Amino acid sequence: MTKRAAATAPRPYHHGKLKEALVEAALGLAEEAGVEGVTVREAARRAGVSSAAPFRHFPDREALMTAVAAEALRRFRVEIDAALRDAPAGDPLARFRAIGITYIRWSLRNPAHFHIISTRTLFDFERSEALRDDNAEIISMVESALAEAAELGQLGSADVRLLQIAGRALVYGFARMVIDGHLPRWNVDAAEVPAMAEALIDLFIGAIARRPP
Repeated sequence: MTKRAAATAPRPYHHGKLKEALVEAALGLAEEAGVEGVTVREAARRAGVSSAAPFRHFPDREALMTAVAAEALRRFRVEIDAALRDAPAGDPLARFRAIGITYIRWSLRNPAHFHIISTRTLFDFERSEALRDDNAEIISMVESALAEAAELGQLGSADVRLLQIAGRALVYGFARMVIDGHLPRWNVDAAEVPAMAEALIDLFIGAIARRPP
């Protein structure tokens, strides 16, 4: 091989975790160039392998994006688990609050990952068991916290599904407003966002909580 050919050839892939490296490369591309910049070919280039190498794991872009979504959601799940370890075990509304705050904080720190997992047209949800399982677990955490709060008489409404959807709409909508740059129009400075996120969740919890007789 000539020096020129050696310089332009893909770097050999040594450690054997090609699938993980491609997902990591795709996550980095999404952060730097947006979702539109993620391609199987570019992920391969960044991982240092030939353009043909990824197709053993990812036959098309949708397969790669599905794996990327699964990894992004896994990281989100890790942060939720950590937040719940610090929440009072016997206080379901405190657990509900912890999940909501974690959702917003994680989304604002990882806007590209948030965009990926919340845009179902980018991947095939049914294609990844890990993605489905983590999604179901997160939903179950919220549902069980609200169901327990209802059983303890802490809620003004027993319609757990409605409360769950309303809570999701709140945190999703606020994160989307921040990421899309809407808050300056409401005279909200970036430094106010963390405290405002907590205040919004507290306002929501106050609104759904049962009033004392």
